[in-house]
Amino acid sequence: MRLLLVEDDELLGNGLQVGLRQNGYAVDWVKDGRSAELFLAAGTYDLMILDLGLPARSGLEVLRTQRRGGSALPVLILTARDTVEDKVSGLDSGADEYLVKPFDLDELAARIRALLRRRSGRGEPVIRHRDLVLDPASHAVMRAGRPVDLSPREFAVLRQLLENRGRVLSRARLEQGLYSWADEIDSNAVEVHIHHLRRKLWPELIRTIRGVGYVIDKES
Repeated sequence: MRLLLVEDDELLGNGLQVGLRQNGYAVDWVKDGRSAELFLAAGTYDLMILDLGLPARSGLEVLRTQRRGGSALPVLILTARDTVEDKVSGLDSGADEYLVKPFDLDELAARIRALLRRRSGRGEPVIRHRDLVLDPASHAVMRAGRPVDLSPREFAVLRQLLENRGRVLSRARLEQGLYSWADEIDSNAVEVHIHHLRRKLWPELIRTIRGVGYVIDKES
């Protein structure tokens, strides 16, 4: 899952980027509103974490522009503005969540999981597929009640495919969920992760659509 973090505070932004990466997310961090709009136009994101008091262009302006353009990207406002009026303004401008600084990283991670769960149409915190259970909160995978040991990026690929069952995801889309702009990408990284998942789970779990991408079929 790939997040756009828009935060102008250097210390907080760096800490958030590190913490969110430790939670398994690919994170692009920008420090002003105009850069946020450029990154949104150039990349595909699963969620945006947005401060309000930004240089160049305010967070509310960025948010309103996205919503006017038809974007349904989940947006979590993260700000020191804590009045009821500020919260109402943020939510009425199109934000999906509003979290006031200071905050706990565990709470932020839980709110992100809730937004992503809502976006995928799931009510249950875990993702189930046949005898497979993936828990985004604990980064654990079980098959038939037994734990399956996956690397962080194998887990991320499996989560993307399970969240999008029935939809073919291209290699480029899977890469976007694994790497930020600053990361170096091995040319065959996705193929290697898919190979390992098939070996650790079962070969037919992930189908290759030649020339298009990969898919986990919905249960019939």
